[in-house]
Amino acid sequence: MNASAAARHPYLSPDAPRVLAHRGLVTPDAAALGVAENSFAAVAEAHAAGVAYVESDCHLTADGAVVLFHDDDLRRVADDPRAIADVRVHELEEIMSERGGLITLAQALDAFPDVRFNLDVKAAAAAESVGRLVAPHAERVLVTSFSDARRREALAAARSAGAVRRPATSPGIDTAKRLVAARALRRTTRVRALLADLDALQLPERRGPIRVVTRGLVRDAHAAGVEVHVWTVNAEDDMERLLDLGVDGLVTDRADVALAVVNRRGTTAV
Repeated sequence: MNASAAARHPYLSPDAPRVLAHRGLVTPDAAALGVAENSFAAVAEAHAAGVAYVESDCHLTADGAVVLFHDDDLRRVADDPRAIADVRVHELEEIMSERGGLITLAQALDAFPDVRFNLDVKAAAAAESVGRLVAPHAERVLVTSFSDARRREALAAARSAGAVRRPATSPGIDTAKRLVAARALRRTTRVRALLADLDALQLPERRGPIRVVTRGLVRDAHAAGVEVHVWTVNAEDDMERLLDLGVDGLVTDRADVALAVVNRRGTTAV
């Protein structure tokens, strides 16, 4: 990456290709045992594999706890129609007890002090609580959301809760769309302005027929000191191709495979 070490947010140090374990790591063997994504076991497996970055999602329970959970309900994970917002922590603990164990955001930050967390604020109600919880850990947390308003609310809450510096951040959908449009129109000043308050662009390689991640986008991001992380990349060939393109991070369900790819290339994943 072109940005100087001094300019980068501490979340992004040291400078090397990054493997971000998408919702933790659930290997085929673990899945066969019933381990679910975003569970304590999935985070622990990613950590044990040597992954420094774990991507996860944040929802708020009925009793106000921030939990690592992707969906807004329990249908897919537990065949239970209830919304996360309507369930209390002790109920979720019971449900997840045979699925790798529930993990709250507070537990994740405490139990894995050397892991950097990439947190997607899924529920609007969770934004303020996420910000308060990550405030003491801002140097090892990136906050993002599909909603820019939700992302900014969490960042502001971290500042209000005493964070020495804001957590790292990547854009929501609206900002990403504006960036892609500004690049297409060659509005260089607008591109720089959109990148100014970001630490990473976390994007899919494509959105329908539109190629989002290109060599030109990587070049523009790097010129502004911003990294490019691509989600969700699970095939080795795609990992190799994107690393050749110059991307800085791979968000993947197969962090074990991505680590092997990065290490095979003669670099050290972080």
